[in-house]
Amino acid sequence: MALGKNLSERSGDICELCVASPATTEYTVSPKSDDDIQNQVAVCDACLQAINKGETGEYWRFLEGAIWNPEPSIQALSYRILQTCKENDWAADILSSVEPEENIVQWAMSAFEVEEVHRDAFGNALAHGDNVVLTQGLDVKGTSFSAPKGTIVKRIRLVPDNIEQIEGKINDQTIVILTKYVKKG
Repeated sequence: MALGKNLSERSGDICELCVASPATTEYTVSPKSDDDIQNQVAVCDACLQAINKGETGEYWRFLEGAIWNPEPSIQALSYRILQTCKENDWAADILSSVEPEENIVQWAMSAFEVEEVHRDAFGNALAHGDNVVLTQGLDVKGTSFSAPKGTIVKRIRLVPDNIEQIEGKINDQTIVILTKYVKKG
């Protein structure tokens, strides 16, 4: 996205990371939205290309200066990039020399969070309301029946704090089932 007027004025049309090349693009630091200049960084073509390629080398040494910028979006993006380069001594040194505010660190590190997803025995993502088939017979604790392999469980619910469990009804009994024993139907 081309530079907007406000970001152009803030950056002076210079890349806010390398501070050496003309800024050409508004880069929104995820997971924030692009509707606010506070979430954006003016970057040059070279920095944008390095971000998109996942560059982790010497190119980013100039972040030693950018990390100290007063703009939170520039701090967050610099910190995030430095985290990907931290196996390099120079990046580790920069990271050990700064202590950004906790909200900046959380913003920067949000890019590395992996969303926990309930998955069946074959790796398929499960969602509330899915139908599943049991891949093996299960003894249903607290009842006098077993659920044989091939039993269809309709309209499951995901257990929110445990990605290895779902809830479903078998013979009008709501039970907890381990996801490793089901196949998405």
